[in-house]
Amino acid sequence: MNTPANKTIEDKDQSYLWHAVHRYHPDALPFIADKGDGSWFTDTNGNRFMDGVSGLWCLNLGHGQTEMIEAATKQMSELAYFPLSFGHKPAIALAEKLDQLLGGYRTFFANGGSDANETAFKIARQHHKQTGHPEKYKIISRYRAYHGNSLGALSATAQANRKMKYDPVAPGFLHVPPPYAYRSSFGDSQRDDELAANYLEQTILWEGPESVAAFIMEPIISGGGVLYPQTSLYYDRVREICDKYNVLLILDEVVSGFGRTGKMFGYMHAENFKPDIITLAKGLTSGYLPLGATCVKQSIYESFKEGSDDHHFRHISTYGGHPASCAVALKAIEILEREKIVDRVEELGETVLGELKQLTENEWVGDVRGIGFLYGIELVIDKESKKPASDATMKSIVAACQAKGLIIGKNSDTIPDGGNVLIIAPPLTSTEQDLRFLVKTVAEVINSMT
Repeated sequence: MNTPANKTIEDKDQSYLWHAVHRYHPDALPFIADKGDGSWFTDTNGNRFMDGVSGLWCLNLGHGQTEMIEAATKQMSELAYFPLSFGHKPAIALAEKLDQLLGGYRTFFANGGSDANETAFKIARQHHKQTGHPEKYKIISRYRAYHGNSLGALSATAQANRKMKYDPVAPGFLHVPPPYAYRSSFGDSQRDDELAANYLEQTILWEGPESVAAFIMEPIISGGGVLYPQTSLYYDRVREICDKYNVLLILDEVVSGFGRTGKMFGYMHAENFKPDIITLAKGLTSGYLPLGATCVKQSIYESFKEGSDDHHFRHISTYGGHPASCAVALKAIEILEREKIVDRVEELGETVLGELKQLTENEWVGDVRGIGFLYGIELVIDKESKKPASDATMKSIVAACQAKGLIIGKNSDTIPDGGNVLIIAPPLTSTEQDLRFLVKTVAEVINSMT
């Protein structure tokens, strides 16, 4: 029997660490990362893997970006910590840069995506109270969306399995169907975008426009199955509906921001589609340090500085806008722009990852959806009925890819009977050779299924 003094790293992993989203299996072997290089990492047994999901959708610039490491080191040597109840230079510079990228937004910094969305909900509710609409408190989100793991963000998340054993969630959160032509909630794939937008309007009317504060959506639903509208009609209608009923439009760009979809931000796939609030995290620092941001239209910010003395925002984050995190984010954005990474994502997402769409010829593949470096492969038992592939099938595919040196994701743990989608989201700096390895491996595994 091992004593603490001679325990292996695997023993210690099993003895002390509680893994995220982990199902306990007494015979499961620990999987422990050791070193990273570009889009690849090596485990403690010396095995090398391509990270086909960028960690948790965040390692956009891959491992080994020395400029970002040096930026963090330099900043910590000058100012290790300072709260944003006051100010510091990296936060000011980053807020200015985000305003340049977005155009007309004031930034409140958070720790990560969940925190950024919680901040957005509080801003929306307080804004309405301070502008003569105190009864507006309801937040509408979309089924299959993921907005975070804290109580309010989890309440906006509309993936049933994530909420099991945590109910009741926070009150005031409602859900509507997303655009999803392959499995149209309205039985009409051709008009799915239009009907999904109309359902949002009908929900606002049913609930009473005077009670609805905000609508939050990912421009492209990521972990819920890579879902996005067929045309910009949906985006246009959503903006029109929110304006009509004085509902703030919150865009969760935690995954889709900073080049993931071939645009700097996901909402830029539609023309003249400007949200009231934008939440950011993950790719903001490329995962090198924790940081989230809630970017608010200047006109909304004004409601917090005008009127009575109690209009200030009663919210603070100890580590939100940490100096080193802001310095790293500035460097990450600099690299994205200097290396024209967003343009290459748009190009290679079509020319190389686009080859994944050929998998629709396979009897198991119902649909392949992709935009930039974000792809979803929906597996079915039968193409005519569209009955989802089993969770066991999904796990076997993920395991087979891992055995060949590729890590990919799936959504079947969080979407009961909802489509079983393989998720592919490699680092934006992946070489063409990396991407071809990814496509080849996924194709070989799926085509070997019997």
